[in-house]
Amino acid sequence: TEMRIVSLADPAQDAEPGTDGEILIRGPQVMKGYLGRPDATADMIDADGWVHTGDVGRTDEDGWLYVVDRVKELIKYKGYQVAPAELEALLLTHEHLADAAVIGVYDAEGNEVPKAFLVRSPAGEGLTEDDVMAYVAERVSPYKKVRQAEFIEAVPRAASGKILRRELRDREKTDHSGTTDHSGTPEEK
Repeated sequence: TEMRIVSLADPAQDAEPGTDGEILIRGPQVMKGYLGRPDATADMIDADGWVHTGDVGRTDEDGWLYVVDRVKELIKYKGYQVAPAELEALLLTHEHLADAAVIGVYDAEGNEVPKAFLVRSPAGEGLTEDDVMAYVAERVSPYKKVRQAEFIEAVPRAASGKILRRELRDREKTDHSGTTDHSGTPEEK
């Protein structure tokens, strides 16, 4: 069995150790394709037999693999790939946050940007969105900064504990009066 991590920007290139990329696998025990679905098979398995898992990961210097997100969840900000799970993990280190979720939303210029949905801890009563965005900005590369934030009562989760990002995206599309907001930007609501 073989595993590679390829660049998110150029899947023909292997990612460097420590750099996020898509995890690819191949081997005799890996599926050969979808029964009766050649198009779906071609989307997932390349000509060299590598299965594109849709998982984002990185390896360290010792070869350990870390799965960090899903390709379809990545936020594409000005040519960079931002993993929501990485920002969520950082947000949860803030002493006044009890929970957090991040999705991509569009700003007034049409750029996809990270937006954090935040749940205050009991001690976080005075915490503001700007405080949280500054906290993140001090700890990440400029392209990974949270650009929008909103406090909510609870992060929607499945019974398994998985964040229901679809519900957060739906929340973004519908304003508080129940009408659909087609702009996609909170500033235009």
